[in-house]
Amino acid sequence: MAGNEQSQAREQATEQSQAREQSPAKEHSPAKRRAHMPEGTAKIINSRTLETGFPRLAELVAPGMRVLDVGCGSGAITRGIARRVQPSGYAVGVDVNERLIEEARRAHAGVPGLRFHLQDVYAMSFDKAFDLVTASRVLQWLAEPARALERMARAAVPGGRIAVLDYNHEKIEWRPEPPRSVRRFYDAFLKWREDAGMDNRIADRLPDIFERAGLKQVQVTEQHEVARLGDPDFHEKARIWADVAASRGHQLVADGYIAEAERAEAERALCAWVDEDATYQRLYLLAVEGATP
Repeated sequence: MAGNEQSQAREQATEQSQAREQSPAKEHSPAKRRAHMPEGTAKIINSRTLETGFPRLAELVAPGMRVLDVGCGSGAITRGIARRVQPSGYAVGVDVNERLIEEARRAHAGVPGLRFHLQDVYAMSFDKAFDLVTASRVLQWLAEPARALERMARAAVPGGRIAVLDYNHEKIEWRPEPPRSVRRFYDAFLKWREDAGMDNRIADRLPDIFERAGLKQVQVTEQHEVARLGDPDFHEKARIWADVAASRGHQLVADGYIAEAERAEAERALCAWVDEDATYQRLYLLAVEGATP
């Protein structure tokens, strides 16, 4: 037992020395600016847990693992990881957003085996330090997802696993079709992302990106977020795009993609659609995983 504790202490000391706090590179690209999470978006990410937010990852995490959560936000999923790897493992969350990292540290202070660092995925200080490296709904916000994945792979030990969850926004399904104002907002959202170099179909491109990064044993698991009328959480899940219109929608207005009146009408119409007409919504999500050589 003492030997295991000493080994864990050595591993944590090594990981801590590698995880020196660093200020993210000052990059003012459209993708970095538009990916910044404004006030209000935390409502969405804080509602997720490891089990509900990334079910396939929950199956992969096991006691004793060292896990790196890239783009951890306010740490809701990272906290679940830390609990699963106990008693001898640990979890590290990194994010480029200083406000979210501080929120994560406050919200999850005292959770055993859990730490948070302010780091940019492209310039992380970790090398061959983790058994599992993961990113949930993160690569969709990057202009260079392949470079980010390569850096994530470098943070894993040989034979370690990389697990990524992301959307194909072009495959959303709504039944019945919501009002035209909603579609106008959604199309503007996709164009706003596309013009910044983000890939709206990243989920379906991930297997190829994994293989080009040299990862082995690549496999894909469907993780679609489905809301059906009659489900106990239907309204909460189906309102996600109303929440997006209420938060990120203001970024579209500021960047000239829609007028404020259009954003407000889309938010109102989405809320009414959920309350009165909606029966089904599917957000297309894939989990892709692979092993480092």
